[in-house]
Amino acid sequence: MPTDLVVIGAGPAGLAAALAASARGAGVTLVDAAAQTGGQFYRQPAAGLGAGRPEALHHQWRTWERLRDGLAASAVRVLTEHHVWCVERTSDGFTVHALLGPEQEEPVEVHARAVLLATGGYEYVLPFPGWTLPGVVTAGGAQAMLKGGLVVPGRRAVVAGSGPLLLPVATGLAAAGVEVAALVESTDPKRLARHAPALAGKLPEGAGHAAGLLRHRVPALTRHTVVRAHGDDRLTGVTVAALDADGRVRPGTARHLPCDTLAVGHGMLPHTDLAETLGCRLDGLTVAVDTEQRTDVPGVWAAGEATGIGGAALALAEGHIAGCSAAAHLYGTAPDPAPAALKARAKLRRSAAALDACAPPVHWPEHLTDDTVVCRCEEVTAGSVREALDLGAGDERTVKLLTRAGMGWCQGRMCGTAIAGLAGRAPTPAKRPFARPVPLGVLARQHPQEGQS
Repeated sequence: MPTDLVVIGAGPAGLAAALAASARGAGVTLVDAAAQTGGQFYRQPAAGLGAGRPEALHHQWRTWERLRDGLAASAVRVLTEHHVWCVERTSDGFTVHALLGPEQEEPVEVHARAVLLATGGYEYVLPFPGWTLPGVVTAGGAQAMLKGGLVVPGRRAVVAGSGPLLLPVATGLAAAGVEVAALVESTDPKRLARHAPALAGKLPEGAGHAAGLLRHRVPALTRHTVVRAHGDDRLTGVTVAALDADGRVRPGTARHLPCDTLAVGHGMLPHTDLAETLGCRLDGLTVAVDTEQRTDVPGVWAAGEATGIGGAALALAEGHIAGCSAAAHLYGTAPDPAPAALKARAKLRRSAAALDACAPPVHWPEHLTDDTVVCRCEEVTAGSVREALDLGAGDERTVKLLTRAGMGWCQGRMCGTAIAGLAGRAPTPAKRPFARPVPLGVLARQHPQEGQS
């Protein structure tokens, strides 16, 4: 299945990149794990659900319509339900290895002269006592249920954590009929006020969400955090408390909020697994790119959340620039991205940098009791991690060796940041050989033993 350019990820960045490259003559194959294009931001309900007004669940619906209609009219080949687990460099380009369908057992390969990574991000999850109770979901998970399944996770919800995703989740749930007991944000509003000029472009969107909170009478508790979730068989409520200037819980400020749902999140982390296996240089947790969105590996571009968490508008601008650059280098011409995309990228990157102020409270590990599960896959508790640290473990890898934390199905994606926090270290990229679990039979077929067919 040869192509000029394979774009991995059909969210905003991937869609913009595929359309830009195809419009400039490149043969483009767009690959995504989901059943439909759009990514998380433009996630659509299944046709069988008969959604009458899906636009009511979305921001920037007209932009999605333009992307959708442009894709339908283009020559881009779209491969959905293709779960990419590895990209391999070859003598004449690249081979993208994927698993087909929901079962993810049948392998397929896509051969390309160039690769564009638009792999997006995943949620930054931090544990706390009770976070494994049924009824506790991630903020993005609650949003996905609403957008993709037209269902709500419960009747009375608390939305908590830090970061800009909390606002659309709270307003979306409230608009869908959920009683949102509170929006609990750990960030001090004064920290954002210091970045007001850079965030000016976000004000209309923020004002719209604020109006939604007021309309549905959702109280906002800033400089607060969830310290415990309560319940036996499922969630019945949460305890929240105020934070002092240093990010520690202020004594005497705890309050109980009854609820059957807690949607909690602390922002996003970039998906860099495929970039790392290709040998792309990372800048901290993100894929390093130049002004054309090129990585330091020839023939590989990256755009969107993988190069830095910044939202859909920034991803669209970066995707367009990357697609123009990839097509130009494939055919030996000069890149010609729209000036508006270049201007938008510069402006939106400043906004994204300002939103870094929305960070989890620095002393969150102090809330963890020793029996709090940190690694859900292997059921490793905070107490076990602390014992490993007392034995001399100083990083995530050594903790993994001593406790098995991070050895489960998610390979540390959920617990890696928590383990780093308990060790007093900043999160670091995890070096994984594959971007997702792969059946042994598929691996055996990739490199059969000599003498076997």
